[in-house]
Amino acid sequence: MSLEEFLQDLQCNINRANQPNWEVDWEDAPLPYKLYQGLRVVPLSLEVPVSLTESLSPSEPDLEIIGHFLWYVYGITGVSQSVNPDDSEHQESYPIHSYRRFAPSGGALYPNELYIYLKLDDLPDGIYHYDVAHHRLVLLREGNVDSYLERALGNRCDISTCFGAAFVSTRFWKNFFKYNNFSYRLQGLDAGVLMGQLLETAKRFGFESGVYVQFLDSAINRLLGLTEEEESVYTVIPLSVAATNWAGNGKGVVRPFTAEEVCRELPAISAELYEKSERIREFPMLLAANEASKIDSTGDFQKLGKQPTFRNGEKEILLPEIEPFSYDFVEICKNRYSPEMDFVMGKISQQGLSTILKKATQSYSFRSDIDEVPYGDESRVSIFGCFYNVEGVPNGAYAYDSGRHSLREISTGDYRLQLQSGLSLDNVNLLQVPLCLHIIGNKDYYQALGNRGYRIMQMEAGMLVQRLLLASSAVGLGGHPLLGFETTLTDDIYKLDSENLTTLIQIPVGPFREKAWMRGSLMS
Repeated sequence: MSLEEFLQDLQCNINRANQPNWEVDWEDAPLPYKLYQGLRVVPLSLEVPVSLTESLSPSEPDLEIIGHFLWYVYGITGVSQSVNPDDSEHQESYPIHSYRRFAPSGGALYPNELYIYLKLDDLPDGIYHYDVAHHRLVLLREGNVDSYLERALGNRCDISTCFGAAFVSTRFWKNFFKYNNFSYRLQGLDAGVLMGQLLETAKRFGFESGVYVQFLDSAINRLLGLTEEEESVYTVIPLSVAATNWAGNGKGVVRPFTAEEVCRELPAISAELYEKSERIREFPMLLAANEASKIDSTGDFQKLGKQPTFRNGEKEILLPEIEPFSYDFVEICKNRYSPEMDFVMGKISQQGLSTILKKATQSYSFRSDIDEVPYGDESRVSIFGCFYNVEGVPNGAYAYDSGRHSLREISTGDYRLQLQSGLSLDNVNLLQVPLCLHIIGNKDYYQALGNRGYRIMQMEAGMLVQRLLLASSAVGLGGHPLLGFETTLTDDIYKLDSENLTTLIQIPVGPFREKAWMRGSLMS
């Protein structure tokens, strides 16, 4: 199977993309977090603020603030136990035990890891891993690496004026053991969800940020001491509170240079890990896709214009403008809930729908190294939806025009049963869901940016998913991201084929009742 066919099958025919005869070995499952052994650790404060109603004033952070920031981005915030409903008829049923974080993850497996480069007055400069299991930093490489990181980013950011930079990586085995080759698509989306949570948290702490998805992969992986056959960085996000040149460091690029050249500037590091799994299976297609996505020369960095996806000439419903309101970021993170069979049909006000769509798209704006113009008006991914029982909106399929804050009618009708028939698992009752949102992207996106473009598209979709989930939580609704659905069916509903667009992810949103489970918060 060619890599192009593999990426196409991940989108449209997952059974063909997956390895056959797959059985999940739950007894040998990996841990949902990475554990280093024998390295210097720095404990972080557990006295995290229990409320964030307003953004903090920009100021240079100390170790305590960084600890709070990391905990809200990716810390373990609670534990839960539940029983699979399918097991309820059997005499023996085993509870599902999960560690929860504010950023959701497919199957609560959290395939991504978070690293951070820090330059603080009360901490040695260096590269750290965020050990979520113990809420602490693990020192991987000590010293100032501004120049090296700037070079790995192609001299496109002035790291010397930043207090640090975050790195989001993917550990392939962490969800490959369950999801097979499908994990390659899921890992990009999970990384995007984490990035969305990180950027929203950064705003609350008064940090400025920029998203870099193009960099010299081997150089960045060497900086962090990663084994590329196991783990690879997906994005670099510099963090600053002062004026920063996000487009360069003043040194420019006299000529393209390679990852091999940059790697020679730093010695390799290695560290001992604890790996729970004793039998790690091979994942050649994931490694092939990752290898084909790598950038080895700064000459391969590209820019990509915005691609508006709304259509003209259709019946338009102008949505009401939302009244300014503040909310407690901590509360909406705590209250975010992913219903399954727990949705309860209720009427959605047009104001509520307007708030979700407006808040999500407003907060989605971010600096990206692939944009011609930072903070452009149009996104490369957009929101479509099948609505039922929404005040003032006829049942039907719509495209959301964020520029005009309106819905453009595609077709009318009740699509709930059709959408239900397209689910690969009957774990959500869509007949009880008033809003079924879909993130739409361009089929040729990965061609414009090479194989790396495929995962960038998934990451940008994941970033928008997290904004939609937080906005839904803010108005008291639950949202459950789904990938187990027929994209050909939703593409047909929205008539996307003629525009070379496709559905990336499905998010049912609506009122809910909490399922029967045991859940404990780690917040005091």
